Amino acid sequence: MTEPHAMASDRELLEKAAKAAGYNYTEFAAPDELSPDGWGFVRFLKGQHVVFWNPLTDDGDALRLAVKLHMRVEISEQDQATTAFVPGAVQGYGCDFSAGGKEAATRRAITWAAAAALGEQQSKEAT
Repeated sequence: MTEPHAMASDRELLEKAAKAAGYNYTEFAAPDELSPDGWGFVRFLKGQHVVFWNPLTDDGDALRLAVKLHMRVEISEQDQATTAFVPGAVQGYGCDFSAGGKEAATRRAITWAAAAALGEQQSKEAT
């Protein structure tokens, strides 16, 4: 299991996860620009609706991301960690529960796996 701490920032993690999922975002909103719940990407759908997307803070966004990428998610009470696997990926990507509890660890593992999948895909395409 690889820990998500190697990624430079949550913003980079979200940007890569969005690209891996095929989301076309128009801008990134900083925490102070949105609600107190957090921050994420702003996507415009059909030119009329603004959608805030952040799988690090929103359970629904994380679940939709996991489903879209056909992930397998393992939550281990024994190891006190969650690991997410993307089909065809070299390894699983995980986060321990100490980073905000089981739910936060699961959201982060899913987002991290999506971001890492993009990196693996780009590496394969470059060779």
